[in-house]
Amino acid sequence: QVQLVESGGGSVQAGGSLSLSCVASRDIRNINAMGWYRQSPGKEREMVATITSGSHIKSVAGFARGRFTISMDDAKNTVYLQMNSLKPEDTAVYYCHLRGSKTYWGQGSQVTVSA
Repeated sequence: QVQLVESGGGSVQAGGSLSLSCVASRDIRNINAMGWYRQSPGKEREMVATITSGSHIKSVAGFARGRFTISMDDAKNTVYLQMNSLKPEDTAVYYCHLRGSKTYWGQGSQVTVSA
């Protein structure tokens, strides 16, 4: 079993920045990937960005490209999401995700962007 503990998020005005962190309770060096998904009310959960363990190959959704940056610190079992130039449509609950032999989710972090 793996616990994912998220921190960060919050409220900001459009154009501002926020960051998210997610710490895994175990060594992430042998997992497949970690990442961030988000879900807005009435919408399906969607991928924001993922990063593979070790090689750090990134996959970033189109809406996030150029604004959001995902990174990973293998030694700290942590994945980060830096979000810049935030828009009101980025308002959502953001979930940390780990894909190994099983899939795990964090508790979710609210990100609210006001116009």
